[in-house]
Amino acid sequence: MSRILVVIEQRSGKIARISWEALAAAQRLGSPDSITAVVLGAQEEAVSAEIAAKALGTVLRVEHPLLARYTADGFILALQQLIQNEGPALVVLPHTYQVRDYAPALAARFGEVLIGDVVSIGEGPVFTRQLMQGRLTGTYRHTGTGPCFVSVQSGAFPADLPPAALATIATFRPTLDPAQIRARPGEPYRASSQAVDLATAQVIVGVGRGIKAAENLPPIQELAAVLGAELAASRPVCDNGWLPMDRQVGSSGQTVAPKLYIAVGISGAIQHVVGMQTSRCIVAINKDSDAPIFEVADYGIVGDQLDLIPALTEAIKAVKR
Repeated sequence: MSRILVVIEQRSGKIARISWEALAAAQRLGSPDSITAVVLGAQEEAVSAEIAAKALGTVLRVEHPLLARYTADGFILALQQLIQNEGPALVVLPHTYQVRDYAPALAARFGEVLIGDVVSIGEGPVFTRQLMQGRLTGTYRHTGTGPCFVSVQSGAFPADLPPAALATIATFRPTLDPAQIRARPGEPYRASSQAVDLATAQVIVGVGRGIKAAENLPPIQELAAVLGAELAASRPVCDNGWLPMDRQVGSSGQTVAPKLYIAVGISGAIQHVVGMQTSRCIVAINKDSDAPIFEVADYGIVGDQLDLIPALTEAIKAVKR
């Protein structure tokens, strides 16, 4: 049975959502027993126990004092030793800034390349990734003799993994020397605070410039409130100041994959679509029947959203009574 390693990214004991998505991607590549989750750090008992409750075979704690804080050198050396020891066929990683920092160099140690930002996996396996902001897609198949290195795009795979029987937890201790760590980590990067993390929302109502003016937002905000949804927007809405920038979805905003995404007055420019197209169900409301958003929508409603939204809100209220 081919072994699959999944590298889990966490900070201060909190597992990144995209790490669960990487684990879900691995489950499409092999049976749970073939999957080993890898946690790097100094002492990772709690994180390992949390991961062990999911459907996989083993959790490996890769522990060393020099891994307490992230450095590219430390992670590359530790993972190189682990991969040489375990001999996996595939190494799956979340496509994060941290992974982009060290994974290409790690793959090069084995004479391989990183197939980055994968959005879907087919038989073979064949990996699909987007090019030119989603205008094109490319398919890739690993042909090397070493392990296949793959990183998965945020939102491409479901993160809500069901619990399972506890996996085995083991420890791997790499051999590291302080002289091998060329970088000296500073304070961890902290992103600017956001009012909302749209990536965790299960229902989102997105608005585009088709709503015409900020004065037309209240009915849409009421719809979102009735649905228990978060409000999001395309870039023109945020650029015009109708909603704050942390509500933006798309290539220059957040990537989301909710269970339901309602696009109101959004034309469907590729820059927005790449940020929400992996939503489980997409409902588009637009008065232009030729709007590109209908090409990715599961359900489409053609009409003036300013008339449709209040009626839709009242219909939902009636059902919930």
